[in-house]
Amino acid sequence: MIESPEKLLRTMFDAAIVAAQPEECVPPHLPSAPKGRVIVIGAGKASAAMARACEDHFPGPVSGLVITRYGYAVPCRQIKIVEAAHPVPDQAGLIAARKMMALVKGLSADDLVICLISGGGSSLLPMPLGDLTLDDKQAISRSLLSCGATITEMNCVRRHMSGIKGGRLAAACWPARVVNLMISDVPGDDPADIASGPTVADATTCAEAMQILDRYGIDVPAPLRALLRSGQGESVKPDDPRMNVETRIVAAPQASLQAAACVARASGLAAYILGDAIEGEARTVGTVMAGIACQVVRHDQPFTKPCVLLSGGETTVKVSGNGRGGRNVEFLLSLGIELNGQAGIYAIAGDTDGVDGIEDIAGAILRPDTIVRARALGLVPRDSLTNNDGHGFFGALGDAVITGPTLTNVNDFRAILIR
Repeated sequence: MIESPEKLLRTMFDAAIVAAQPEECVPPHLPSAPKGRVIVIGAGKASAAMARACEDHFPGPVSGLVITRYGYAVPCRQIKIVEAAHPVPDQAGLIAARKMMALVKGLSADDLVICLISGGGSSLLPMPLGDLTLDDKQAISRSLLSCGATITEMNCVRRHMSGIKGGRLAAACWPARVVNLMISDVPGDDPADIASGPTVADATTCAEAMQILDRYGIDVPAPLRALLRSGQGESVKPDDPRMNVETRIVAAPQASLQAAACVARASGLAAYILGDAIEGEARTVGTVMAGIACQVVRHDQPFTKPCVLLSGGETTVKVSGNGRGGRNVEFLLSLGIELNGQAGIYAIAGDTDGVDGIEDIAGAILRPDTIVRARALGLVPRDSLTNNDGHGFFGALGDAVITGPTLTNVNDFRAILIR
């Protein structure tokens, strides 16, 4: 192993991001030109880059509208790019969502809608249903993000309080044909969970959404409670004749993990992918991964060192403190506490979109001396973990990983290097 462990970990992370770049993964999946018009719509952190790839490679004229996160816009010639807020929706997203619904009205069976969807689209397409307001959606979003709910649970609720998600956008496109090109950021790659499935039929129900809100003790506004209890917030179901939709997953966590594994093997290390859909509390996953890593170091089980353990998915954080977040650095801090300076173990954890939590910091790197260096600075690692202050902890050590906007999103990336 010629490279330093830290450099090798960062190279693996970068390879994971490159593997999911729209310019590489979108063109092979573009559909053929139709008899009629081609309208391009979409939402997500990668949607603008996906739109440009579509413009550059589609065999014919296109027009349309996509919504991306502030700072993630990419210049396009024919497709309008709008920026809005993530992870809590804002007025810009609401205005753009309404324009998108208007754009797809009145299409014919000869027309084609290419829908470009990636992670982050849920907050970028806010369109409150019924008597709900944007303020209501913002409050529910904040509660869901801090209560420890899984992404599947969050998106179930989102689909049933939205006038555009849960297949409603696809229904508005009917009778035009819809082709979804999706970059998956969700465990299991379920299209209904990617951006809460605006153009995907939904089998979940209002009753399930209400159960999730009750399970986490979330304060439910009266208009939402009425929508869910009456069934008026029901999403578009798989047997709906308006769902003239084909879905193609163009990039997913597994391919990015495989790209990172190739980097590790090229450096002479065995690489093992433990899973591309790992969920659970970030700190709990950190504790479990520490146990596996120590077993490798001490007993060469279940793998022989030197090696790299790779994993993806989306962990959760139940917020109890007032630190800076986010879930990847919380995982890494928990991992470091449990390893307690174990020699020969290095790790990186980051979000492939470049934003871990709400800050423009992708993640961080953990070294064997991380805990010792932190204590020398007066930091108490367990206090930082209790306060959900992973970014503050690793930032003080100079070990934050900052990529800037990556223009893609296949969710969490974790690599543990064992020498």
